[in-house]
Amino acid sequence: MIMPNESIKKKLKNVNQFKIDENDDIVDLIQSLKDTGFNAKRLALACEIYKEMIFDKKCIKFFGLAGALVPAGMQRVIHDFVEEGFIDILVTTGASLTHDIAETLGYHHLQGELNVNEVDDYELHKQDLNRIYDVYLPNKVYEGIEDYVSNLNIPDENMPVSSFLKLLGDLLPDNESSILKICAKKNIPIFCPAFTDSGLALQLGFHHKNLNLNHFKDMLKMVDLAWGAKQAGVCIIGGGVPKNFIMQSLQFCPNSAKYAIQITMDRPEQGGLSGATFQEAKSWGKVSQEAKFSTVISDATIALPLMLWFLKKSKKNS
Repeated sequence: MIMPNESIKKKLKNVNQFKIDENDDIVDLIQSLKDTGFNAKRLALACEIYKEMIFDKKCIKFFGLAGALVPAGMQRVIHDFVEEGFIDILVTTGASLTHDIAETLGYHHLQGELNVNEVDDYELHKQDLNRIYDVYLPNKVYEGIEDYVSNLNIPDENMPVSSFLKLLGDLLPDNESSILKICAKKNIPIFCPAFTDSGLALQLGFHHKNLNLNHFKDMLKMVDLAWGAKQAGVCIIGGGVPKNFIMQSLQFCPNSAKYAIQITMDRPEQGGLSGATFQEAKSWGKVSQEAKFSTVISDATIALPLMLWFLKKSKKNS
């Protein structure tokens, strides 16, 4: 809606040319960024919205996670979001869970060359190394996961995927960074609507021929959780299937999202969901007309640790 020029002027204020003092902490930084521009301002707004979500006792916090965050070293960041109580429902990809299991079992992703254009990928292949941008994962890691998966005792071959992931989290060894383990301990449901699109699911299929995990029960359970949320808040990292699984559940519920945050590198112009705006989501009834929302165009490996740091400090100071 276009406002008269005079109305626009009344809403404008000076951009803050902020400085960082040696005694400043993350809260000071984020509060200073609120009065800047571009994605710095949007990150600060996202932090404030998430803070409001965690202090709103009626708010159910849906967290969608896509992308190679665990290979990049963000496993403990996601773990701590759960441990601190900043996530009530996690929706993620099978790849994220596969990489989480690798680290939980004691394997490691390896740092590679900064200049990826100089990497000989065929040579990596001959040396049994798989590349994820500038991170490597040896084939032996998948072999180790397969050994573990092949020996699993699965009591119900038709259980929902979320129930299987709870079982898997309970069975995995204790680990201070494991996402599956902390979710199991805190009874935080993990939904993985595209579970078969992962190395973990492939290995399960190879070694447990009669396994037929139920996706439809998870879909209905997710709708029930969204329907029962008095206040719904969403934080979407990346987009993809996890984003749609959360947003489509909210679409059919009486209470659409009151709070909405997205950190993505995707753009809306091509019509893909990962770059779709929350304004667009209002037309579908997924986001409330009065919602507080912020989309941060940023690499999540930069923005998400800052957000966690801010939230942990804000929780401690409250």
